[in-house]
Amino acid sequence: MKAGEERASSRSYLVGGAEIPARPLTPALYLVATPIGNLADITLRALETLAAADVLACEDTRVTRVLLDRYGIRQRPTPYHEHNAAEAGPRLIDALEGGRSVALVSDAGTPLVSDPGYRLVGEALARGLKVVPIPGPSSTLAALAGSGLPTDTFLFAGFLPVKDGQRRTRLEELRSVAATLIFFESPRRLAGTLAAMADIYGDRPAAIGRELTKAFEEFRRGNLPELAAHYAQADTPKGEVVLCVGPPTEAAPGAADVDTMLLSLAAEMPASKAAAEAARLTGQPKGDLYRRLLELKEGGGGG
Repeated sequence: MKAGEERASSRSYLVGGAEIPARPLTPALYLVATPIGNLADITLRALETLAAADVLACEDTRVTRVLLDRYGIRQRPTPYHEHNAAEAGPRLIDALEGGRSVALVSDAGTPLVSDPGYRLVGEALARGLKVVPIPGPSSTLAALAGSGLPTDTFLFAGFLPVKDGQRRTRLEELRSVAATLIFFESPRRLAGTLAAMADIYGDRPAAIGRELTKAFEEFRRGNLPELAAHYAQADTPKGEVVLCVGPPTEAAPGAADVDTMLLSLAAEMPASKAAAEAARLTGQPKGDLYRRLLELKEGGGGG
């Protein structure tokens, strides 16, 4: 049997002890999401793609080998990471242009998040090559989903700078972003980062996701000063950390501001409608605002 034929016959994967043949892939760059901790989180489509690819590129062959062995995939992964991207990238592009299928994985989660894969994707697209995402696990989305914070708008900000001054500058830049902020952080720097966030963002709600999907998964939730105080006293946490911070909230208007708003609205519309508009703007009960407006009118505009 020739080498190519041997490779074709070995394209299979194991699920529940059953060997499943992998169907051939169309030549393309496949971005395959892999588990962030629990190997059972892999998708069937991801397994088939990993087994069928002509070339499998990964950050660390030892890490990827654990996943491949778990599912009986007989692949020989090749390294592609930050330190060899300049040399390995052109070889992968050559393989794609030669009509081969290339699967790209990171050590964990979705490729291109905090890794050099985006350069490879950019080069592939520039050459008119096909790029196919194979979605799956993501630590950023897992942390957001479990944080209890708003999910309608969010911003992934990656790792913060290591130096305190640069870190604070970056946090200031993000201060007014109307979204839940998601960061990766080193366990060793977590306490310092939380202290800086408490200084700059005040008592915004936040959540720490640690060792997500693993046996010792932990979420710790609270406002930033509470979390900063906890980690200032606690031992350095172990494992990977994702930090989510709630969006800024506008300060609730004071009583005098609400009175001014009511009188201003009442000068342009009926009292009931003015109270309804003030309720929409402040979140306060319409009935309370209506009664307050009547008091203001009876008192000659003062309170």
